[in-house]
Amino acid sequence: MNKLLIALIVGIFAFGSIAAFADDKTPAAPVDQAKLKADKDAAKAAAAKMTPEEKAAAKKAKRAKKQKEVSQIEATGNPPSGPQKAEAIKKSADATKNDPKALSTAADKQKALKEQEKKSSGQ
Repeated sequence: MNKLLIALIVGIFAFGSIAAFADDKTPAAPVDQAKLKADKDAAKAAAAKMTPEEKAAAKKAKRAKKQKEVSQIEATGNPPSGPQKAEAIKKSADATKNDPKALSTAADKQKALKEQEKKSSGQ
């Protein structure tokens, strides 16, 4: 019984010390606040000069980049590094080179649809 009591007390002290280390609130590393503020202001000024089309394109690119990084993290368990990221970008660009172009008119869409039906019925 004494051994069990001693083991219990040791366990309580061990968990107590872990909680004390986890609650440590050390200050963050000092950074140059003026430089950070200047960078933020420059980014705001650049964003204000953008046209709505540029803003939409930038937003779309940022969303696609974030989605790609998230899928990379889910697939491998770690974020992509420089060479992996460059290789992924090159592979994506190569894959989209052979994609068909968007059809602009309804007549072109109908023509493509008829050709596709002919191909599928011929097989």
